[in-house]
Amino acid sequence: MNAQIDWHARAQALKLPNQVLIDGKAGPAQSGKTYEVVSPSTGRVVARLPDCAVADVDRAVAAARRSFESGVWANLAPRDRKKHLKKLAELIESHRDELALLDSMTMGMPISIAAGYCVQWAINCFEWYGEAIDKIYDEVAPTDRGVFATITREPVGVVAAVLPWNWPTGLLGWKVPPALATGNSVVLKPDEQTSLSALRIAELALEAGIPPGVFNVVTGGPAVGEAIGRHLDIDVVGFTGSTEVGKLFLRYSSESNMKPVWTECGGKSPNIVFADAPNLEEAAQESALAIFLNTGQICAAGSRLIVEESVKDKVLEIVSAVGKSLKPSDPLKADTMLGPIAKASQLERVLSYISIGRQEGANLRLGGARTNESSGGFFVEPTVFDRVDNSMRIAQEEIFGPVLSTITFKTPEEAVAIANQTTYGLASAIWTRDLSKAHKVSRAIRAGAVSVNCYAADAHDVTVPFGGYKQSGFGRDKSLHALDKYVQLKTTWMKL
Repeated sequence: MNAQIDWHARAQALKLPNQVLIDGKAGPAQSGKTYEVVSPSTGRVVARLPDCAVADVDRAVAAARRSFESGVWANLAPRDRKKHLKKLAELIESHRDELALLDSMTMGMPISIAAGYCVQWAINCFEWYGEAIDKIYDEVAPTDRGVFATITREPVGVVAAVLPWNWPTGLLGWKVPPALATGNSVVLKPDEQTSLSALRIAELALEAGIPPGVFNVVTGGPAVGEAIGRHLDIDVVGFTGSTEVGKLFLRYSSESNMKPVWTECGGKSPNIVFADAPNLEEAAQESALAIFLNTGQICAAGSRLIVEESVKDKVLEIVSAVGKSLKPSDPLKADTMLGPIAKASQLERVLSYISIGRQEGANLRLGGARTNESSGGFFVEPTVFDRVDNSMRIAQEEIFGPVLSTITFKTPEEAVAIANQTTYGLASAIWTRDLSKAHKVSRAIRAGAVSVNCYAADAHDVTVPFGGYKQSGFGRDKSLHALDKYVQLKTTWMKL
């Protein structure tokens, strides 16, 4: 990234989206109400957005239904949908800096990470799913000679996508492209804090030739989410967020039209470092980044460092040194690696868990305090707890901040037992040079992804699926498997 760019000047020059986009038209909420978006790095208001309600969700769903039933998108030849999605990928690429700024201003993500990773995910996904569209074949069943049976994939209809605030543009890329690629129309609800980039991408979608009504965006808080979850004319919901809210969407579905709700929820991911790691220093450095990157606001963060007792002190020395070097700072500075917590309420949550850890008897080895308060922002120090028991709340509950719980073990069997003793099962990692041990431990861990001698490197690659076991949810984002969530399988049976 060009360190000479004045990102503050660019931010001030931006024309911020301030209206929802429904049926190809920008406009206010039907009530005229708005809400404030607060900068997590200054505590000041940066935007006001429409505070949507049930009536706005109804309008968006009706637009999506009309566009779907008309066939203006669903009936396009796959090669033609491909052209539009790839064009949108090109437009996102050409507006990379603008979208990165919108995410950094509203979420607090360092601009280098927003531009280099978060927006890049969306580019990769729109391009990849665009390319995949005309390479998916239906099936002919191996029936008796007197019968001809086909199995075909059909779009489900209206798909609602509900996003969290922690990785705005990137997670839009995980949800929207596969839904559009399969011929569906979409109603997107980004988090109320981080809606600006989603609104801008919806504008770019129109420029890319995606017809009005096919991609709609509504803004607002929990009331909008509930209206989506209970809507009788939404066919599928793709959700990423906390386990608590994911359960609400499952309830909304059961109390309405039994729509499938695909959930990617919380995590308390184990990061197991064995004494025979190929490079113990590298393992420790990566373990630090696994929890401190994006200020710990990543569902797959390596929040439990499960380290072999004989090397714990050496590993923690390096982890703590990395933590000390990551000074929370202004996210619009090109060299900032650690920004603020995204919301004041989330800062309170993180600080409360640090207090809980102390009360539970864990040893606070590093950090643990709010910092940079004079900025008005929501900054907190990288925090490391030692002597943590896996039964403690800081080891069992998702904190979603830069707070690491360190737990020791003596045998591989003990490490696996600790790793699996959680209600979550999203990501995990193993550090060992023993190939047999790596295979055995990988198979034993109950998680949707296991990284060996790295941490969550798969998250950047659209070709492999991502999702969890247990209360981390079900269904998979990314890869061809994501397409399965947004299609129905139809059997056509013909007697010859």
